[in-house]
Amino acid sequence: MSKFKKKKGGDLPAVNTASLPDIVFMLLFFFMVATVMRENTLMIENKLPQANQVEKLAKKDLVMYIYAGKPSSQYRNLGDQPRIQLNDKLANVSDVRSFIREERASKREELIPFLTTALKVDSEANMGLVSDIKQELRKENALKINYTTRQGDALEN
Repeated sequence: MSKFKKKKGGDLPAVNTASLPDIVFMLLFFFMVATVMRENTLMIENKLPQANQVEKLAKKDLVMYIYAGKPSSQYRNLGDQPRIQLNDKLANVSDVRSFIREERASKREELIPFLTTALKVDSEANMGLVSDIKQELRKENALKINYTTRQGDALEN
């Protein structure tokens, strides 16, 4: 008679799930920290023009975005003339100055000189609207302006 007995069933041991809640909460915490939420919902069509000399902005938290273009298909009841969108609402040219003041008030005082206004203008929008926006920005002394474009050949616009 031998001292060692053979196992009669070839059953696998059960998987240890004791650390499973720790892993789930660690993944949940990671995605909560790493996810960036969308800031604005576009209410206008925004097909950006192309440019071949493109640079990226260093600090995107110091950028104020002004969108311009025709209302998208969901907002066609507002007409088909190009409109301005400031944050999540459609606005007039006269609202640009108050928008700049509100954005400056929401930032720390030492960051205000570094604020940049980015114009995301649809390639089909007329230049008169862009000129009007720029005039309002001059009145508010917001002189750092960036035109947002796509990388590509400028002659294809």
